[in-house]
Amino acid sequence: MNVLVVGGAGYIGSHCVRQLIAAGHRPVVLDNLVYGHRAAVAPGVALHQVNLADEPAVGKLLRDEAIELVMHFAAYCYVGESVTDPLKYYFNNEVGTLQLLRAMLAAGVKKFVFSSTCATYGTPATLPIVETMPQAPINPYGQTKLDVENALKALAVAHGLSFAAFRYFNAAGAAEDGSIGEDHTPETHLIPLAFDAATGRRAQLEIFGTDYPTPDGTCQRDYVHVDDLSRAHIAVFGQLAKPGAALFYNLGTGRPTSNREVIRAVEKATGRKIKIVEAPRRPGDPAALYADSSKAQRELGWKPKFPDIDSIVATAWKWHAAHPGGYGK
Repeated sequence: MNVLVVGGAGYIGSHCVRQLIAAGHRPVVLDNLVYGHRAAVAPGVALHQVNLADEPAVGKLLRDEAIELVMHFAAYCYVGESVTDPLKYYFNNEVGTLQLLRAMLAAGVKKFVFSSTCATYGTPATLPIVETMPQAPINPYGQTKLDVENALKALAVAHGLSFAAFRYFNAAGAAEDGSIGEDHTPETHLIPLAFDAATGRRAQLEIFGTDYPTPDGTCQRDYVHVDDLSRAHIAVFGQLAKPGAALFYNLGTGRPTSNREVIRAVEKATGRKIKIVEAPRRPGDPAALYADSSKAQRELGWKPKFPDIDSIVATAWKWHAAHPGGYGK
């Protein structure tokens, strides 16, 4: 199919573009390059530097490229920033997405794959998290994603839009060949920060909270490889043939990995010791978050190729070792 990848120059979107090519599809990228990188876009793939909220431009692109399905990754995703600057998140993540959807419907494009998040669940009462659990976000970032999910359900009923919303856990890793990887400004993710500490780009690594009710006292999260995420997005295409399909899937490995375990995996991959500074807990950080992804495995035939933290970190290190300055160097 002809697939428009909104945010296709970003971390997950750029990996998905390559997986689409491998699966025989034709991706077209829309990205305003605020956080994305031109160098991350696969060679030969058209990049249109357009804002997702520019309805006329998006509509023209959908028609000119004969787009059949849209994949949407262009969200702001810094939880802390969403608390201090909520309007930025509501305008981009929510209003911008609604304008994208309006352009799609006007162009007759009714297949949509949405990058959602486990943040829609808030702090779960039980673990692992399943798709039917209550959704009660504790920050504006999670709320904007949940609001879009609800809008999608309404559009499925009113207009026959077929969609899949994937609720990610912690995306990590890099392309197996080392061609693209993770490069955020500012960087907030633990694995690249740990690489910086291991290689001397930063003097030390802070871990927030060492007194959680977990085996080693640090937070546990569910790390899932970025290419595994991408493959799930493509595996759902067949499910979207039915008008009005409304699908929700968790994507994670189901394995809780603590901050200390991540650090050990980075030390193993790099062969270097990391200086750790223990800091107090951050407000709003649950002790553990991990997924039950059996629904995606059962309905989509999806299975993570990288099921453990060591294999995920190994791919990330291949990218970071070759690109210590990210895409800039």
